[in-house]
Amino acid sequence: MGLWSKEQLRQFIKENKLVTAQDAQNALKELFAETLQEMLEAELDTHLGYEKHDVQNKQTLNSRNGKSKKTIISEYGEHEIEVPRDRQGEFEPVVVKKHQSIVTGIEDQIVAMYAKGVSTRDIQDHLEQLYGVEVSPTMISNVTNKLVPLIKEWQNRSLQSVYAVVFLDAIHFKVKQDGHIVNKAAYMVIGIDLDGNKDVLGMWIGENESSKFWLSVLNDLKNRGVQDILITCVDNLTGFSQAIAASYPKTEIQKCIIHQIRNSTRYVSYKDLKKVTAALKPIYKAATEEAALLELDQFEEAWGSKYPLIVRSWRSNWDELATFFKYPPELRKLIYTTNMIESYHRQLRKVTKGKSIFPTYEALLKMLYLATMDVVRKWTGRVQNWGQILLQLSVFFPDRIGQFLR
Repeated sequence: MGLWSKEQLRQFIKENKLVTAQDAQNALKELFAETLQEMLEAELDTHLGYEKHDVQNKQTLNSRNGKSKKTIISEYGEHEIEVPRDRQGEFEPVVVKKHQSIVTGIEDQIVAMYAKGVSTRDIQDHLEQLYGVEVSPTMISNVTNKLVPLIKEWQNRSLQSVYAVVFLDAIHFKVKQDGHIVNKAAYMVIGIDLDGNKDVLGMWIGENESSKFWLSVLNDLKNRGVQDILITCVDNLTGFSQAIAASYPKTEIQKCIIHQIRNSTRYVSYKDLKKVTAALKPIYKAATEEAALLELDQFEEAWGSKYPLIVRSWRSNWDELATFFKYPPELRKLIYTTNMIESYHRQLRKVTKGKSIFPTYEALLKMLYLATMDVVRKWTGRVQNWGQILLQLSVFFPDRIGQFLR
């Protein structure tokens, strides 16, 4: 049963001469504003402890002090209301807070559209068409700015003491800064805990990707409670391994095979691309490290003279490319590529593709946070075959995770 009976609804329709849907919208708009007005008056009555003109029950030195006009926006359009004031300035209305200009669900709609990468212009058009209200870019920015303290709280939250696998990678964007367009790197970290659950541990925005900045990210993880990481999966950025060793000296490093292949084929002529890619495959698909090294020797025989840089890169990075060979198939499959974080990046790109340049650092941060929350919400359940993987990890790292498995 609704708030009104059928008879009351019919009386309302009759009194307001409602014929069309627009008539209903206009009547509800008026009713909504009147209801808010009455709620504000009732709030002040409660605050002062007496109703208007009921002076004999007054037990306070405070009193009413007129009203101030205020324009607010809701799903019913724009409304002008009069907010009652008290003489001592202590009244803090709850139904329409001080400095609040949007009420009901429009703020949630703005944030939801912003999270999907909808442009400010399109958000304005949507609200204009749906509710007939004009929302300025400043108002949209003010609404989304309410996310900033939430982002800070999320970014500084405590983390678990041990992570089985942590993926580290960066994604790049263009941002306006001091009148110039600059490249920014968003440093992203995904962790898999000992229960097999995935989470984005944080995101940091800095200048172009550097090992020095990655070191500050790793130190931040340590400050937030991460004592140990068993395996990190990273790209081939110079100095990355040294940064990890400085923060987590016991951590094993697995360089991403996909990044290595991309780097290898960057300078390969188009006519050789398929052949070179096919020739690299037996190396990382080999059953053992010994077999992989034999495949690398064969690759060098076939392509070494034409593409010596590829061979040099694989051999110089071998220790950290070959980490996964020591592990059984279930764990090997999890760590030998950064597919997990690349998939996350694809989701971010889907949301940010409409913005070739972000107007501010904060605008980029807000959009990445909202997109991340959307991704994390969908991460339900443990990593596939986690029971088997955890058993394998307990064999390889008995002293480091044994205490957490008792």
